[in-house]
Amino acid sequence: MGQIVWSPMAQGVLTGKYKPGQPAPEGSRATSEAGKGFVERWMRDDLLAAVQDLAPIAADHGLTMGQLALAWVLQNDNVSSAIMGATRPEQVFDNVK
Repeated sequence: MGQIVWSPMAQGVLTGKYKPGQPAPEGSRATSEAGKGFVERWMRDDLLAAVQDLAPIAADHGLTMGQLALAWVLQNDNVSSAIMGATRPEQVFDNVK
């Protein structure tokens, strides 16, 4: 038995693009009417600051923050697959690395 994980990057929050104390980047899921409901629970400064603490770990391994999040999920023996959402082709290319 295995699990399929949905949103392993927490609606983009684990990519590090949302910064504590700063507005969400224009065009991001957090600024779209369709995406706000999904991402708003993650938009807390304490959580966003903790995510930023992961940046050196990702860099030490030559990964982007998104790649680190996906690798962490997919290395779990109980996870069969992960469902990732991408809005641009370059996000898909980054995810598969």
